[in-house]
Amino acid sequence: MNPIKSTLILLLSLITTQAFSQYTDVINSNRPGVSRSAFSVGTNVAQFEIGPYIIKEERTPATAFEVSGFGVDFAARYGLLWEELELNIEGTYQNDTKTYTSNFAAEDSRSNFKFISVGAKYLVFDPYKNSEDDKPNLYSWKANHRFKWKSLIPAISVYLGANYDTKQNPYTAPEIEGFSPKVMVATQNNFSGGWVFVMNLIKDRIGTDQSDFQYILTLTHSFNPKWVIFGETQGIKSDFYADNLFRFGGAYLWGKDFQLDTALTFNTKDTPSVFSVNFGASYRLDFHKDKEIDNGNSAEEELERKSRRNKGKKNKKKDTEDSKKKQKRKDTDFDN
Repeated sequence: MNPIKSTLILLLSLITTQAFSQYTDVINSNRPGVSRSAFSVGTNVAQFEIGPYIIKEERTPATAFEVSGFGVDFAARYGLLWEELELNIEGTYQNDTKTYTSNFAAEDSRSNFKFISVGAKYLVFDPYKNSEDDKPNLYSWKANHRFKWKSLIPAISVYLGANYDTKQNPYTAPEIEGFSPKVMVATQNNFSGGWVFVMNLIKDRIGTDQSDFQYILTLTHSFNPKWVIFGETQGIKSDFYADNLFRFGGAYLWGKDFQLDTALTFNTKDTPSVFSVNFGASYRLDFHKDKEIDNGNSAEEELERKSRRNKGKKNKKKDTEDSKKKQKRKDTDFDN
């Protein structure tokens, strides 16, 4: 079977699996970093994430060049229909100048989307749903921070989308244009003590001459409800481009619907070397409403239950009186 077709069949079969989600009272941003959380933003939540950055690249072997410029990462996310489902559009736009420093100096001004994609993410498994063990212990700090073996089981989501590349894009391989499929599996482990580990496995531009495979590993740690730091590694492999990128930074929760973040990105090679500084923000419009659960507490139902109780009491009283009358008649007959 074609590997692309088998991958799509696997993803579609996973989507039919029973799943749960986890809406949060505070913003659930994919920032800082570039990995995607396994969880959706929640139904009727519209979320916007943006991160302007400056970029510096330098290649020292032949053909030597330098790249200096700026760009912006962006994403729009929306929870639709089910708690587990999220629709999103995301991308990166960059504007820079590429200066060749070999035999003959030359400059090339470039600007375009490095990538732009639309798709849907679905949470297929949530080990934290309805877990009594995850409730905090109000009497024991140690109990709240001890290691739980269950935390090794990750939440899992799948993503299916499409890239769009314009013709003669300076950031893609030659003759790459139009739409191409994109798939991803995202996992997330929430450990005690404020540690979260996210892993993404991505197959990008499937079926083209630039069919990238990427992995992203992100570890975050929250010191308190406001501050978080993170470390991340991203591997990219294709015939057109390959790299291993590292990111470090942090985020500050300004309010339950607004977050600020910053990060440094670099690599360890010189073909080319990469250094980037990023500042970002995330904001959500929260129209989420929990589903009403019919637990039989309406006024009409309460009145009906009260009526049945009163009727039951009357019937019980009547049965007791009838029993006493029967006993009295037996006693009278016995005396006679």
